[in-house]
Amino acid sequence: MTYFIIFIFGLVFGSFLNVLIVRIPKGENIAYPPSHCPVCKKQLKWWHNIPVISWIILKGECYFCKSKISLQYPLIELITAIIFVIVFLKNGINIYSLIIALTFSLLLTLSMIDFLYKAVPDSLNLLALSLSIFSSANILENLKNALLMAGGFSLLRFYVSYYVSLKENFAIKKEIKKAPWLKSFYPTPVMIEAMGEGDIIVAATIGAILGIKLSIISFFLSAIFAIPASLYLRFSKKEYELPYIPFLAISLIIVYTYKDFFNNLLEWIING
Repeated sequence: MTYFIIFIFGLVFGSFLNVLIVRIPKGENIAYPPSHCPVCKKQLKWWHNIPVISWIILKGECYFCKSKISLQYPLIELITAIIFVIVFLKNGINIYSLIIALTFSLLLTLSMIDFLYKAVPDSLNLLALSLSIFSSANILENLKNALLMAGGFSLLRFYVSYYVSLKENFAIKKEIKKAPWLKSFYPTPVMIEAMGEGDIIVAATIGAILGIKLSIISFFLSAIFAIPASLYLRFSKKEYELPYIPFLAISLIIVYTYKDFFNNLLEWIING
């Protein structure tokens, strides 16, 4: 019964996350106006807002104008509910479980906003980081790990950006050598940011929750998860900036859920 209540709370909180995902990137107030159809603008009735159930009853359509309601809404609600249950099962019924579940939910929100809008709201990102520092009783240790991961990721960002920029400048020079008239079309030098500043804050959040060693595994996994998507975009030649926060968030949840396995794996790698 306890976990059923946690699941229901997760569904309700997931419904609120949908509001954040839709309104924050547009600079809209998250409380006013009340929930309404984005097409016909009519205010929704209370039974239109029941997580998941309303979407099923309404067959994925607005009650008033019959415009399609995105599958995003029930999916975010279900994923949030599952996150809450996983965290409480893993960590027990305590305040720290609630904090971690809220942090993961905010990272889910950031992932969706990053994916849909290529934007990372500092308000949500910093809130997730602030919560993560209180994800266990070892607050000072969590803060130290967050700062170390933020610093490490910042250095990685500089190295990767330098390499990518160097490679791009080399390619441009080759093109200019073939056709000197192109020189006026390219800035010198070209500077490319390989990672966003928002990624650094997420790295700090991961550090606070997982600690140093498991965070490194989490970053490694996120890079592996990102490879197929990156290769697809490269070979399909689509002009699309790959959002990285979704991969960081997925790897964090996986490593947290299977923490014992990854700790044993680390032990085996280090000691043989």
